[in-house]
Amino acid sequence: MFQNLQGELAALLTAVFWTVTALAFESASKKAGSLSVNLLRLIIALIYLSLFSLFTKGTLIPFDASVHNWIWLSVSGVIGFVIGDLLLFQSYVVIGARISMLVMALSPPIAAVSGWLILGERMNPISILGMVITLTGIILAILGRKTNSDRKNEPASSRFRYRLKYPVKGLLLALGGAAGQGIGLVISKYGMGNYNAFAATQIRVITGVIGFAMVITAYGGWKRVKSAIQNVPAMKSLSLGAFFGPFLGVSFSLLAVRYTSSGIASTIMSITPVLIIAPSALFFHEKVTFREITGAVMAVTGVSLFFL
Repeated sequence: MFQNLQGELAALLTAVFWTVTALAFESASKKAGSLSVNLLRLIIALIYLSLFSLFTKGTLIPFDASVHNWIWLSVSGVIGFVIGDLLLFQSYVVIGARISMLVMALSPPIAAVSGWLILGERMNPISILGMVITLTGIILAILGRKTNSDRKNEPASSRFRYRLKYPVKGLLLALGGAAGQGIGLVISKYGMGNYNAFAATQIRVITGVIGFAMVITAYGGWKRVKSAIQNVPAMKSLSLGAFFGPFLGVSFSLLAVRYTSSGIASTIMSITPVLIIAPSALFFHEKVTFREITGAVMAVTGVSLFFL
């Protein structure tokens, strides 16, 4: 039974892994800064992946990968890890992991649109309906009514307007992260082919390390990296997040796509916004409203319809 559900189980584990890593990196980013966290977590993940490769394949570096694998997986690494994750991690600092991951529910629709543009994949009416429901759920969660104090001295005609509950900057950062992950997934699937998922992840991580090293050099941020390394609580969170994120999470997401349809895998992996609500409230004492819970459920429901 379970042998026939390898992809589904891998996708479910991916959702759990990403929930853990989102919370761990939110904590680390607030202690050490998102730029330092991005580089250090990839370096730690590269150590994990290299050791895994050594024990399973007898080599630290995936030299058996083809030129096609290296080129397209490297491109996906730049888009997904460097650009996408840099924006996502900064959104953790601005609006928190819970709302950031809710906006990340847009990643599957973005992946589908990218697949249509890049690979010629078609979108049907159910997919469009799923996208509308997903957007509605996200809007429901991130928009709030004006408070009574906001309504003082306002004309009656404007009292039913909505306002953004969270900073626009943070929402745009999270949206950029969603775009990076969605587009990166399409390109990584194309670049991986039948190649080993963990080795494919290692190639992406190598590119990510090089990319972030260049970004940090350009911004003169090596002192912050050194300071982050000396921050023991931040490094503990980083080690935990790197293990469940770039090492297990990304690798299992590629395994999920390999052993089941991308629609089923993406649907299961998209439950992260729901899984993250309880731990965010428990560990970070974030107030969770009924509207946000409803929005999270709607977003996941929309993604499910999108991939039927």
